Amino acid sequence: MKFKQFVLAIALPVLSGVAFAANSPDELNDLEIAHVAYTADNIDIQYAHLALAISQNPDVREFAKTMIRDHEAVNAQALALLEKLNATAQDNFLSQALLAGAEKIIDELTALRGAEFDRRYAQNELAYHKAVNDLVGNTFIPNIDNAEVKSLFEAGLEIFKVHEHHAQMMVNQLQ
Repeated sequence: MKFKQFVLAIALPVLSGVAFAANSPDELNDLEIAHVAYTADNIDIQYAHLALAISQNPDVREFAKTMIRDHEAVNAQALALLEKLNATAQDNFLSQALLAGAEKIIDELTALRGAEFDRRYAQNELAYHKAVNDLVGNTFIPNIDNAEVKSLFEAGLEIFKVHEHHAQMMVNQLQ
């Protein structure tokens, strides 16, 4: 049930969770999970670049810079680990769903300006981090087989929980 809520709330707001009835994040292997995480990080980097292009709010801009710095750092660690393991992340239904959902959110955010953009960006960041953190903590980490991959996800989750808290503070501030 948590996965369907994630897809409906974040990844694919215009499609129903029924489309994924045959697929479950529990069925993903380590390389597919790595691809989802890499994709999710890149999506948040895109959101942050959009915030830097549109927002004039110093707090929103600083948050966006933090998102870029932290998500790029985690992705660099993930790529280095994949290289060390001589492995390649594998595209999958969830990565594709995240990308489709992100396109719609980017279109929505692009149309906004000023305080309206700032509020919506902050709300999206909070919802996105809550959903991804829940998925990573409750589904991905328990199902990862490789100890090094699991360790990277655990470290990343701690960083992204801080992001979630910061996003909550930003939402509260911008209301």
